Amino acid sequence: MEHWNIEDYKNFTDKSKPKKAKYRSYKASVDGHTFDSVKEANYYNDLKLRLKANEIKGFCLQPTFILAPGLKYKADFIVFNSDGTYDVIDVKGFKTKEYIAKKKVFEDKYNLKITEIE
Repeated sequence: MEHWNIEDYKNFTDKSKPKKAKYRSYKASVDGHTFDSVKEANYYNDLKLRLKANEIKGFCLQPTFILAPGLKYKADFIVFNSDGTYDVIDVKGFKTKEYIAKKKVFEDKYNLKITEIE
């Protein structure tokens, strides 16, 4: 039988620790935006640097696309490239069945490819 002292118990029950999201990712906040993962927050920081260096024209956070009545897909970013093209970006650690299905519907409907950052 394991015995804990008061400090061990407090550390075990401490609610101020970062809460784990699904699929072992941690939420992260940058510039007042809360991201589903540290990886997504890091990508946001990279986009800010690319924008400052004039490598891209701009980007948009969490654009929503209507796939069908009552069915939406929310990407992580749209990146507007300097050549006038744009990329729909999804930062992924784990691909759920729901994501895979929505990705197929999105790509068929909009004739665009989702760029996955893993």
